[in-house]
Amino acid sequence: MKALLPLLAQAPAQGAPAADPLQLRDVHLPPPPSWWPPAPGWWLVFGWTLVAAVAILWWWLRRRRWRRGIEALFDASVAAATDPQARAATISELLRRASRRRDPAADRLAGEDWLRFLDDASRSSLFSGEVGRTLLEGAFRADVGEAACETLRAAARPCFVRLMRPPPWWRLQRRTR
Repeated sequence: MKALLPLLAQAPAQGAPAADPLQLRDVHLPPPPSWWPPAPGWWLVFGWTLVAAVAILWWWLRRRRWRRGIEALFDASVAAATDPQARAATISELLRRASRRRDPAADRLAGEDWLRFLDDASRSSLFSGEVGRTLLEGAFRADVGEAACETLRAAARPCFVRLMRPPPWWRLQRRTR
């Protein structure tokens, strides 16, 4: 009781405003979080995005290097031939060898069946016209011109690259030994 007496003595009079020592204030909200540093979940998203970007870049560069190697092989083989007949024979041989990657019996196709196979492989109808005739008969004709041989090379190069492409992983067959 003695401890309360000084507090009661300080109590304001009935009409005077009270000076409350425990004055309540409004709730203060904390400042909004800053955007840096990000939360740990965002670091994971950034990390996985970086890993995916590096993997895609690596795959793209590897595929590009492989494609350039295949194109260089085709160009070197065709350039080694001396005359248009030899170039037509070389192109035919390269396409037949590459066709075995897609179908083991494709190199034994002849005539229109062979040209249809190449049209299907190149996803075009380039070989069903004069280019196909040059491919079939070019090695055996004496009148094959440079222009016809160059047209054949331009049509056969993308077809060769497409035939040499490895199959997608879902088409791979497991070999049993």
